[in-house]
Amino acid sequence: QVQLAESGGGLVQAGGSLRLSCVLSGDTFRRYAMAWFRQTPGKEREFVAANSQRHGSIVYADAVKGRFTISRDNAKSTVTLQMNALKHEDTAVYYCAASSTMILSQLRSRSGYGYWGQGTQVTVSS
Repeated sequence: QVQLAESGGGLVQAGGSLRLSCVLSGDTFRRYAMAWFRQTPGKEREFVAANSQRHGSIVYADAVKGRFTISRDNAKSTVTLQMNALKHEDTAVYYCAASSTMILSQLRSRSGYGYWGQGTQVTVSS
């Protein structure tokens, strides 16, 4: 059974950096499109970044483009999200997501992902 385990959240001052990691276990990592979403209380979970090796595609939400970088290490079954120049509005619970049946048009959509991690809190103080 596929499981995702996130780590790396925490408290940081505005302008600082954090690096989130997510390890996939239970299947062959390279088969999966990987993504990060985030959610704040009372709001829907929103897309942050995705990396699909099969489609050769890396995409970002406009709000994080130029500040966040998603990367994957197939040997370690890990996807990371490097977050730089953090803003208070980046505060959220960040979730790792995975899909082995990804359709390119669904890369930014919650419904495109069948596996989710438990989430890790990122708090950016202003």
